[in-house]
Amino acid sequence: MFKIIQNKLNNIKSTFTIKDLENISGIKAHTIRIWEKRYNLLSPERTDTNIRYYSSENLQKLLNVVLLNKNNIKISKIAEMSDDTIILKARELAFKMAVNDEALNSFKLAMFQFDKTLFNNAYNRLLKRKTFREIFKDVFVPLLNHIGLLWQTDTLLPAHEHFISNLITQKIQINTEKLEYSNNKSEVSYVLFLPENEIHELGLMYLNYELMLRGYDTIYLGQSLPLNNLEHFFKSKSKICFVTFMTVQPYDDKVEEYFLEIEEILKGTNHEFLAIGIKAMLVEEVKFKENIKVYSSIKAFLDQFE
Repeated sequence: MFKIIQNKLNNIKSTFTIKDLENISGIKAHTIRIWEKRYNLLSPERTDTNIRYYSSENLQKLLNVVLLNKNNIKISKIAEMSDDTIILKARELAFKMAVNDEALNSFKLAMFQFDKTLFNNAYNRLLKRKTFREIFKDVFVPLLNHIGLLWQTDTLLPAHEHFISNLITQKIQINTEKLEYSNNKSEVSYVLFLPENEIHELGLMYLNYELMLRGYDTIYLGQSLPLNNLEHFFKSKSKICFVTFMTVQPYDDKVEEYFLEIEEILKGTNHEFLAIGIKAMLVEEVKFKENIKVYSSIKAFLDQFE
Protein backbone atom coordinates (compact mmCIF):
# COMPACT_ATOMS: atom_id res chain seq x y z
CA MET A 1 0.00 0.00 0.00
CA PHE A 2 2.80 2.41 0.93
CA LYS A 3 4.50 1.80 -2.44
CA ILE A 4 1.26 2.57 -4.28
CA ILE A 5 0.86 5.86 -2.40
CA GLN A 6 4.51 6.74 -2.95
CA ASN A 7 4.25 6.06 -6.68
CA LYS A 8 1.23 8.34 -6.89
CA LEU A 9 3.09 11.09 -5.09
CA ASN A 10 6.11 10.72 -7.34
CA ASN A 11 3.88 11.16 -10.37
CA ILE A 12 2.41 14.45 -9.16
CA LYS A 13 3.68 17.47 -11.09
CA SER A 14 6.53 15.65 -12.78
CA THR A 15 5.89 17.71 -15.91
CA PHE A 16 5.40 21.46 -16.22
CA THR A 17 3.85 23.89 -18.68
CA ILE A 18 5.74 26.98 -19.77
CA LYS A 19 3.38 28.99 -17.54
CA ASP A 20 4.48 26.83 -14.60
CA LEU A 21 8.12 27.59 -15.44
CA GLU A 22 7.31 31.30 -15.52
CA ASN A 23 5.58 31.19 -12.13
CA ILE A 24 8.34 29.18 -10.45
CA SER A 25 11.38 30.90 -11.95
CA GLY A 26 10.09 34.46 -12.25
CA ILE A 27 11.20 34.57 -15.91
CA LYS A 28 8.55 35.53 -18.46
CA ALA A 29 7.35 32.79 -20.79
CA HIS A 30 8.33 34.95 -23.77
CA THR A 31 11.94 35.09 -22.52
CA ILE A 32 12.00 31.34 -21.83
CA ARG A 33 10.90 30.69 -25.43
CA ILE A 34 13.68 32.95 -26.73
CA TRP A 35 16.28 31.11 -24.61
CA GLU A 36 14.89 27.84 -25.88
CA LYS A 37 14.88 28.74 -29.60
CA ARG A 38 17.97 30.94 -29.82
CA TYR A 39 20.24 29.12 -27.37
CA ASN A 40 18.69 25.64 -27.15
CA LEU A 41 18.84 25.87 -23.36
CA LEU A 42 15.76 23.72 -22.77
CA SER A 43 14.44 20.64 -24.53
CA PRO A 44 10.68 20.41 -24.08
CA GLU A 45 8.64 17.47 -25.25
CA ARG A 46 5.25 17.75 -26.90
CA THR A 47 1.87 16.19 -26.35
CA ASP A 48 -0.12 14.52 -29.11
CA THR A 49 -1.77 17.91 -29.66
CA ASN A 50 1.65 19.59 -30.05
CA ILE A 51 1.62 21.41 -26.69
CA ARG A 52 5.03 21.89 -25.04
CA TYR A 53 5.69 20.38 -21.61
CA TYR A 54 8.87 20.35 -19.55
CA SER A 55 10.47 17.79 -17.26
CA SER A 56 11.79 18.25 -13.72
CA GLU A 57 15.27 18.27 -15.26
CA ASN A 58 14.25 21.21 -17.48
CA LEU A 59 12.95 23.06 -14.43
CA GLN A 60 16.15 22.44 -12.49
CA LYS A 61 18.28 23.61 -15.40
CA LEU A 62 16.18 26.75 -15.85
CA LEU A 63 16.53 27.66 -12.16
CA ASN A 64 20.30 27.24 -12.37
CA VAL A 65 20.43 29.31 -15.56
CA VAL A 66 18.42 32.08 -13.89
CA LEU A 67 20.76 32.02 -10.89
CA LEU A 68 23.81 32.45 -13.12
CA ASN A 69 22.17 35.10 -15.27
CA LYS A 70 21.09 37.15 -12.25
CA ASN A 71 24.73 37.22 -11.22
CA ASN A 72 25.99 38.86 -14.41
CA ILE A 73 26.75 35.83 -16.57
CA LYS A 74 25.36 36.40 -20.06
CA ILE A 75 22.88 33.93 -21.50
CA SER A 76 25.13 33.47 -24.55
CA LYS A 77 27.95 32.33 -22.23
CA ILE A 78 25.67 30.05 -20.23
CA ALA A 79 24.43 28.46 -23.47
CA GLU A 80 28.00 27.41 -24.28
CA MET A 81 28.27 25.46 -21.01
CA SER A 82 27.42 21.78 -20.65
CA ASP A 83 24.62 20.81 -18.28
CA ASP A 84 27.17 19.56 -15.74
CA THR A 85 29.09 22.83 -15.92
CA ILE A 86 25.91 24.86 -15.36
CA ILE A 87 25.21 22.84 -12.22
CA LEU A 88 28.80 23.21 -11.02
CA LYS A 89 28.90 26.96 -11.67
CA ALA A 90 25.54 27.44 -9.92
CA ARG A 91 26.82 25.59 -6.84
CA GLU A 92 30.06 27.56 -6.79
CA LEU A 93 28.14 30.81 -7.06
CA ALA A 94 25.78 29.75 -4.30
CA PHE A 95 28.61 29.22 -1.85
CA LYS A 96 30.22 32.53 -2.77
CA MET A 97 27.39 35.02 -2.91
CA ALA A 98 23.93 33.70 -3.74
CA VAL A 99 23.30 31.11 -1.06
CA ASN A 100 19.71 32.30 -0.53
CA ASP A 101 18.78 32.00 -4.22
CA GLU A 102 20.38 28.57 -4.55
CA ALA A 103 18.62 27.35 -1.42
CA LEU A 104 15.26 28.68 -2.62
CA ASN A 105 15.72 26.82 -5.90
CA SER A 106 16.61 23.61 -4.04
CA PHE A 107 13.61 23.92 -1.73
CA LYS A 108 11.27 24.51 -4.68
CA LEU A 109 12.61 21.45 -6.46
CA ALA A 110 12.36 19.41 -3.25
CA MET A 111 8.73 20.47 -2.94
CA PHE A 112 7.74 19.53 -6.48
CA GLN A 113 9.66 16.23 -6.37
CA PHE A 114 8.67 15.34 -2.78
CA ASP A 115 12.38 14.96 -2.08
CA LYS A 116 13.12 15.13 1.66
CA THR A 117 16.82 14.40 1.11
CA LEU A 118 17.22 17.37 -1.25
CA PHE A 119 15.46 19.61 1.28
CA ASN A 120 17.65 18.48 4.18
CA ASN A 121 20.87 18.73 2.18
CA ALA A 122 20.02 22.31 1.18
CA TYR A 123 19.09 23.15 4.77
CA ASN A 124 22.33 21.69 6.14
CA ARG A 125 24.36 23.69 3.61
CA LEU A 126 22.61 26.84 4.80
CA LEU A 127 23.44 26.02 8.43
CA LYS A 128 27.13 26.31 7.60
CA ARG A 129 26.56 29.96 6.67
CA LYS A 130 23.53 31.07 8.67
CA THR A 131 21.76 30.69 11.99
CA PHE A 132 18.33 29.09 12.09
CA ARG A 133 16.75 32.53 12.61
CA GLU A 134 18.50 33.86 9.51
CA ILE A 135 17.41 30.84 7.49
CA PHE A 136 13.79 31.34 8.50
CA LYS A 137 13.76 35.09 7.78
CA ASP A 138 15.98 35.11 4.68
CA VAL A 139 14.88 31.89 2.98
CA PHE A 140 11.79 30.24 4.49
CA VAL A 141 9.69 33.43 4.58
CA PRO A 142 10.38 34.27 0.88
CA LEU A 143 9.73 30.61 0.03
CA LEU A 144 6.38 30.61 1.82
CA ASN A 145 5.44 33.90 0.16
CA HIS A 146 6.29 32.41 -3.23
CA ILE A 147 4.24 29.32 -2.42
CA GLY A 148 1.32 31.68 -1.87
CA LEU A 149 1.81 33.02 -5.39
CA LEU A 150 2.03 29.50 -6.79
CA TRP A 151 -1.28 28.72 -5.07
CA GLN A 152 -2.91 31.72 -6.74
CA THR A 153 -1.64 30.70 -10.17
CA ASP A 154 -2.70 27.07 -9.70
CA THR A 155 0.88 25.84 -10.20
CA LEU A 156 1.02 23.52 -7.19
CA LEU A 157 -1.26 21.10 -5.40
CA PRO A 158 -2.17 20.90 -1.69
CA ALA A 159 0.20 17.92 -1.40
CA HIS A 160 3.16 20.13 -2.32
CA GLU A 161 2.32 22.81 0.25
CA HIS A 162 1.70 20.21 2.98
CA PHE A 163 4.98 18.46 2.22
CA ILE A 164 7.19 21.56 2.43
CA SER A 165 5.27 23.01 5.38
CA ASN A 166 5.76 19.82 7.38
CA LEU A 167 9.51 19.85 6.71
CA ILE A 168 9.79 23.47 7.83
CA THR A 169 7.66 22.64 10.87
CA GLN A 170 10.14 19.92 11.84
CA LYS A 171 13.02 22.43 11.75
CA ILE A 172 11.11 24.88 13.95
CA GLN A 173 10.28 22.12 16.43
CA ILE A 174 13.87 20.89 16.60
CA ASN A 175 15.17 24.38 17.32
CA THR A 176 12.38 25.09 19.81
CA GLU A 177 13.17 21.90 21.72
CA LYS A 178 16.71 23.16 22.27
CA LEU A 179 15.20 26.04 24.26
CA GLU A 180 12.70 23.97 26.25
CA TYR A 181 14.81 23.64 29.38
CA SER A 182 15.99 27.22 29.72
CA ASN A 183 14.82 28.97 32.91
CA ASN A 184 12.11 31.42 31.88
CA LYS A 185 11.57 34.11 34.49
CA SER A 186 9.33 36.54 32.64
CA GLU A 187 6.56 38.39 34.48
CA VAL A 188 4.16 37.86 31.59
CA SER A 189 3.15 34.56 29.98
CA TYR A 190 2.39 34.38 26.25
CA VAL A 191 -0.48 32.11 25.23
CA LEU A 192 -0.29 31.34 21.51
CA PHE A 193 -3.25 29.95 19.56
CA LEU A 194 -5.10 30.14 16.25
CA PRO A 195 -8.80 31.05 15.91
CA GLU A 196 -11.35 28.35 15.32
CA ASN A 197 -10.96 26.73 11.86
CA GLU A 198 -7.58 28.45 11.29
CA ILE A 199 -4.94 25.78 10.61
CA HIS A 200 -1.96 27.68 9.14
CA GLU A 201 0.34 27.62 12.17
CA LEU A 202 3.90 27.91 10.78
CA GLY A 203 4.09 31.60 11.67
CA LEU A 204 2.71 30.98 15.16
CA MET A 205 5.19 28.17 15.75
CA TYR A 206 8.09 30.38 14.72
CA LEU A 207 6.83 33.21 16.92
CA ASN A 208 6.76 30.77 19.85
CA TYR A 209 10.42 30.03 19.13
CA GLU A 210 11.33 33.74 19.01
CA LEU A 211 9.56 34.46 22.31
CA MET A 212 11.24 31.51 24.04
CA LEU A 213 14.58 32.64 22.65
CA ARG A 214 14.03 35.96 24.41
CA GLY A 215 13.37 34.21 27.72
CA TYR A 216 9.59 34.55 27.84
CA ASP A 217 7.29 31.89 29.25
CA THR A 218 5.07 30.56 26.46
CA ILE A 219 2.07 28.25 26.38
CA TYR A 220 1.52 26.94 22.86
CA LEU A 221 -2.06 25.77 22.19
CA GLY A 222 -1.90 25.42 18.40
CA GLN A 223 -4.56 25.57 15.73
CA SER A 224 -8.35 25.96 15.60
CA LEU A 225 -9.16 26.96 19.17
CA PRO A 226 -12.58 28.37 20.15
CA LEU A 227 -12.38 31.35 22.52
CA ASN A 228 -14.25 29.49 25.27
CA ASN A 229 -11.30 27.09 25.47
CA LEU A 230 -9.21 30.00 26.80
CA GLU A 231 -11.45 30.62 29.81
CA HIS A 232 -8.84 29.31 32.27
CA PHE A 233 -6.30 31.85 31.04
CA PHE A 234 -8.77 34.75 30.91
CA LYS A 235 -9.41 34.22 34.65
CA SER A 236 -5.70 34.18 35.52
CA LYS A 237 -4.50 36.75 38.10
CA SER A 238 -1.06 36.80 36.44
CA LYS A 239 -0.67 38.86 33.27
CA ILE A 240 -1.32 36.93 30.08
CA CYS A 241 -0.52 38.11 26.59
CA PHE A 242 -2.64 36.25 24.04
CA VAL A 243 -1.09 35.98 20.57
CA THR A 244 -2.85 34.76 17.45
CA PHE A 245 -2.43 34.64 13.66
CA MET A 246 -5.33 35.41 11.34
CA THR A 247 -4.70 34.22 7.80
CA VAL A 248 -8.04 32.72 6.77
CA GLN A 249 -10.29 32.96 9.82
CA PRO A 250 -12.46 34.62 10.96
CA TYR A 251 -14.24 35.51 7.71
CA ASP A 252 -14.03 39.18 6.75
CA ASP A 253 -17.55 40.04 7.93
CA LYS A 254 -16.91 38.37 11.30
CA VAL A 255 -13.49 39.84 12.16
CA GLU A 256 -14.63 42.96 14.01
CA GLU A 257 -17.25 40.94 15.88
CA TYR A 258 -14.47 38.55 16.98
CA PHE A 259 -12.37 41.42 18.34
CA LEU A 260 -15.35 42.99 20.12
CA GLU A 261 -15.98 39.68 21.87
CA ILE A 262 -12.35 39.63 23.00
CA GLU A 263 -12.62 43.25 24.16
CA GLU A 264 -15.56 42.28 26.36
CA ILE A 265 -13.66 39.32 27.81
CA LEU A 266 -10.61 41.46 28.64
CA LYS A 267 -12.61 43.98 30.69
CA GLY A 268 -11.33 44.22 34.25
CA THR A 269 -8.11 42.31 33.51
CA ASN A 270 -4.55 43.39 32.78
CA HIS A 271 -4.25 40.90 29.92
CA GLU A 272 -3.28 41.83 26.34
CA PHE A 273 -4.47 40.47 23.01
CA LEU A 274 -2.11 40.68 20.03
CA ALA A 275 -3.19 39.60 16.54
CA ILE A 276 -1.00 39.23 13.45
CA GLY A 277 -1.88 38.79 9.80
CA ILE A 278 -4.09 39.89 6.91
CA LYS A 279 -7.37 39.43 8.76
CA ALA A 280 -6.13 41.28 11.83
CA MET A 281 -5.32 44.33 9.72
CA LEU A 282 -9.01 44.65 8.83
CA VAL A 283 -9.56 46.27 12.26
CA GLU A 284 -6.40 48.38 12.15
CA GLU A 285 -8.41 51.60 12.35
CA VAL A 286 -10.76 50.44 15.13
CA LYS A 287 -10.11 52.08 18.51
CA PHE A 288 -10.50 49.40 21.16
CA LYS A 289 -10.93 50.26 24.84
CA GLU A 290 -8.91 47.32 26.08
CA ASN A 291 -5.30 46.15 25.43
CA ILE A 292 -5.73 44.98 21.84
CA LYS A 293 -3.08 45.50 19.15
CA VAL A 294 -2.74 44.29 15.57
CA TYR A 295 0.40 43.70 13.49
CA SER A 296 0.84 43.11 9.78
CA SER A 297 3.69 40.57 10.10
CA ILE A 298 5.98 38.63 12.43
CA LYS A 299 8.66 41.25 11.84
CA ALA A 300 6.33 44.07 12.83
CA PHE A 301 5.46 42.17 16.01
CA LEU A 302 9.07 41.39 16.93
CA ASP A 303 10.22 44.96 16.29
CA GLN A 304 8.66 45.94 19.63
CA PHE A 305 11.29 43.83 21.43
CA GLU A 306 14.28 45.43 19.71
